Amino acid sequence: MQTTENLADILDLEPIEVNLFRGISPNDGFPRIFGGLVIAQALLAAYRTVPERVCHSLHAYFIRPGDVTAPVLYEVERARDGGTFTTRRVAAIQHGEQIFNLAASFQTPEEGFEHQSEMPTAPDPEGLPTEVEFLKGLGDQIPPKMLAIASRPRPVDIRWEDPQNPVAPVKKPGVKNVWMRAKAPLGDDIKMQQAALAYASDMAFMESALRPHGLIWSTPGLQGASLDHAMWFHQPFDFNNWTLFAQDSPAASHGRGLVRGQMFSQNGKLLASVAQECLMRLRK
Repeated sequence: MQTTENLADILDLEPIEVNLFRGISPNDGFPRIFGGLVIAQALLAAYRTVPERVCHSLHAYFIRPGDVTAPVLYEVERARDGGTFTTRRVAAIQHGEQIFNLAASFQTPEEGFEHQSEMPTAPDPEGLPTEVEFLKGLGDQIPPKMLAIASRPRPVDIRWEDPQNPVAPVKKPGVKNVWMRAKAPLGDDIKMQQAALAYASDMAFMESALRPHGLIWSTPGLQGASLDHAMWFHQPFDFNNWTLFAQDSPAASHGRGLVRGQMFSQNGKLLASVAQECLMRLRK
């Protein structure tokens, strides 16, 4: 069972051979590995083969559910080392099969044109309840098991502006704001900072596509999963500071939903953009 809130410890990789690394998934009480963990560990595996350049984008596909009882092997392919850009491909393997793959591009830092979207208006995160405080505020509506799961150690502090009641969800617009930050110090290393943000970018994300239909991840009969994930890093940041994850879901069709997100610092700087397509089927 997961016992630490330190993301650096959770994401740590063991070198096995040249271009080969092993990661462990903490058992967080769910039947499959959290997708954000695999994204973050795959990015760190790629970084182990990239000196002095910074990731600016990653694109990933979830292929099979991850087994929380087994380690994950990350095999890095050194696709290209160019004059300015470096490309890496990473395959995550369990039981002899790929469960996930990622392509990431790294760039030598340089100056250039700049513009960005405006940060949406959002309430101060310190005035919003934690997930556990919100659930406790619902009183007897919340089953003890659900509260116990939410109370387990988690490495990211999340504050929702407009959370769903998990036992009585209603239809809401597919737009929401979520504040988040790492609980334990991450240090100044851009590699760990980006990995931590990538980990968090898969949290509270798919729910934006479920909101217009009055669904949540625990709705009976819902088959939901991340299908792919893309992320673009725009500016350096410190994920120990509050970060606003502003999201919207522009479309859902054919059993799939699309979610987009922008991650802002508290002073309005756009740090990263995220997109994900998710599986969303309701079986009766």
